Amino acid sequence: MSEDRSNLKKKILSVVVSVYNEEQALKECYTEMKRVLDTLSWDHELIFVNDGSSDGSLEVLKALASEDQKVKLISFSRNFGHEAAMIAGLDYSTGDGVVCMDADLQHPPECLPRIIRAFEEGNEVISMVRTRNKSAGLIKNITSSGFYWLINCISDVHFEPNASDFFAVSRSVAEVLKGNYREKVRFLRGYVQNVGFQKTTLEYEAGVRVAGESKYSLKKLFIFSVNTILCFSNMPLKLGIYAGILSGAAGMAVLVYTLFTRQGAPSGYATIVVLICFMFAMMFLLIGIIGEYIAILFTELKDRPVYIVRETANIEHKHR
Repeated sequence: MSEDRSNLKKKILSVVVSVYNEEQALKECYTEMKRVLDTLSWDHELIFVNDGSSDGSLEVLKALASEDQKVKLISFSRNFGHEAAMIAGLDYSTGDGVVCMDADLQHPPECLPRIIRAFEEGNEVISMVRTRNKSAGLIKNITSSGFYWLINCISDVHFEPNASDFFAVSRSVAEVLKGNYREKVRFLRGYVQNVGFQKTTLEYEAGVRVAGESKYSLKKLFIFSVNTILCFSNMPLKLGIYAGILSGAAGMAVLVYTLFTRQGAPSGYATIVVLICFMFAMMFLLIGIIGEYIAILFTELKDRPVYIVRETANIEHKHR
């Protein structure tokens, strides 16, 4: 009899929602999430991770958690970043499947039934690929496409173009991410795409933000892109070899030019100046690249925590 009851027990879907200054969007986010989650064949837990918000987001989340026991709250001691919030959600999740989403409803909750079907078909990694983003400008779309083109050219691993932080993984994959992918400088959606296991992709159209504005400025996106490239490729370190070959070829060309044009006053002065400036520029570029790699190594060596939890609500177990 007990075996029959265990077989009838519903599977659980853990939905991880990272929150940073989303006070105006949270109630609508919760309403839309619950509207879809209550129709699913799986049970659910809704994990909100407050990433050190400075507005009233924490108070709204506490109110939601007090009204609904399926709403779980993790609040950081300060802002640790979007990736850290997703990792915390994975750490504290207990479901058979875990979905990471944003609180602004640009990741449509209507995709959750499709994700459940993908899980039931045996998939363990589900990458959500954005086909269109109404709120993104032309520059952001172009830079996003350029980033994926560049990283796929110089990296040994392949990244799905336009894949976002909207993804889903099974419990076994979540355990792998929790135990083995704890870098301080990281690209979580890259790990998800290349961790292995049976994988599929689902397309979605990003919705319009409910409230507020994007927390990723062009500067933050640039820094994030540089860190991602350095984490997944050692090609920039090899630029020294190519720069040396190029500089050597340029030096030989100047030598030949000088030998055949030395009549009276020395010629090629401007050419030599240009070459010296070029070689110094390449040298400083390479020193900067090496410095960035050393900075990443230094960050990993310090081994500081990915995040620090200040308080929780409706969390029944303690994270290790």
